[in-house]
Amino acid sequence: QVQLVESGGGLVQAGGSLRLSCAASGRTFNYMGWFRQAPGKAREFVGRITWRGGSTDYADSVKGRFTISRDTARNTVYLEMNSLKPEDTALYYCAANRLEPMSVRRGADYWGQGTQVTVSS
Repeated sequence: QVQLVESGGGLVQAGGSLRLSCAASGRTFNYMGWFRQAPGKAREFVGRITWRGGSTDYADSVKGRFTISRDTARNTVYLEMNSLKPEDTALYYCAANRLEPMSVRRGADYWGQGTQVTVSS
């Protein structure tokens, strides 16, 4: 059974940092990444990482502030978030795909349960 378990969300002041983790079990994937959804808004792509080569892609809204990395031995992906802004407040979801990169249009094969990030001004 495939599981994606997120951790690391919480409340932080604007300008602060948080690191989210997502541990995958049940199988390995070619792509892992993160999405977020704020109240009343559509789900938004945040970024993704290619499992083998480690190449990354980010949404323009987080580029330069967020970094995705992975630990292949632990089958875990991380989202390091710096210079957080109130508009980064959302429920953050880990996602994993077997063959194709995830995106809002493509979606994801597997989803985590979500972890809340709240940035106060």
